[in-house]
Amino acid sequence: MKQTAAEILCEYGPFNEADAVHGVSFDGQHVWFASGDKLNALDPESGKTVRSLNVTANAGTAFDGRHLFQIAGDRIQKINPDNGQVIATIPAPGEACSGLAWAEGALWVGGYENRNIQQLDPETGKVLNTLDSDRFVTGVTWVDGELWHGTWENSESDLRHIRQDTGEVLESITLPAGVGVSGLESNGGDRFFCGGGGSGKLRVVRRPGRTG
Repeated sequence: MKQTAAEILCEYGPFNEADAVHGVSFDGQHVWFASGDKLNALDPESGKTVRSLNVTANAGTAFDGRHLFQIAGDRIQKINPDNGQVIATIPAPGEACSGLAWAEGALWVGGYENRNIQQLDPETGKVLNTLDSDRFVTGVTWVDGELWHGTWENSESDLRHIRQDTGEVLESITLPAGVGVSGLESNGGDRFFCGGGGSGKLRVVRRPGRTG
């Protein structure tokens, strides 16, 4: 397994309107982050939030190219990003769900205390596959056909590239001691957006060996 130290490129926040940063997603223009009772759209160029949606948003966030998906306790909400309308819900797979990503026509849900990632049918919530981890799982993201997730346990966090069929860890990016990762999202290239939980910060970490 390849291991590297995280290169933190910049930090956003803390934000006046958010006590914490939970789930994180990216729609190609704005970084969306969940802050408990709102989903907020951040302009990564200016570092300012440009709009917010009043929805329950206390864990993972995802974007399928058209809709936002947001974990809200025991359910996952499908949301119209234009007006914040919840247009569908499916059950969350168990308690303490954390990260959320969209890829290959499915939702991928991080199970924090269950230490796993579950692949869901986005229409029914049926569990299609489960990948086990040896750490508490937080954010989940896909980039260039690679499945990555965050961990946060005992004041230690890392970003892990894993095999999508077995969960084997192929690559690990270690965050500095005391820096936690809640939500995780890629910009589609050389950057990861990492939610900082109760720190109220959103950090940008370089994806090693990639550009653009």
